[in-house]
Amino acid sequence: MNKILIVDDEPNILLSLEFLFKKEGYQVLIARNGEEALALLEDSPEVVILDVMMPKVDGYEVCRHIKSQNSATKVVFLTAKGKQQDREKGLSLGADLYLTKPFSTKELAAKIKELMK
Repeated sequence: MNKILIVDDEPNILLSLEFLFKKEGYQVLIARNGEEALALLEDSPEVVILDVMMPKVDGYEVCRHIKSQNSATKVVFLTAKGKQQDREKGLSLGADLYLTKPFSTKELAAKIKELMK
């Protein structure tokens, strides 16, 4: 079963994405900040859906860590930071996809499925 780690400090986003991906048949791990995300990387998720602005450790730092350890893990930024320089920074750190909030859950699910091929 494919494993997804969802990292966001907004409870509503965590709940809706957890519901969405469990319904799609994925095993879902949840982290509420970057520190929890780093600890859950030991569970080897195939995809990490990551917010940028979080307490303790931001999403950019989590992405940097993931890509320095295991470049096979796909990173998807899902964030309110939609400026061009934010997008460029996320992609330059190795993110596979950079989506901004608000977002379409159908589009996100389709893109995740595509990344896991």
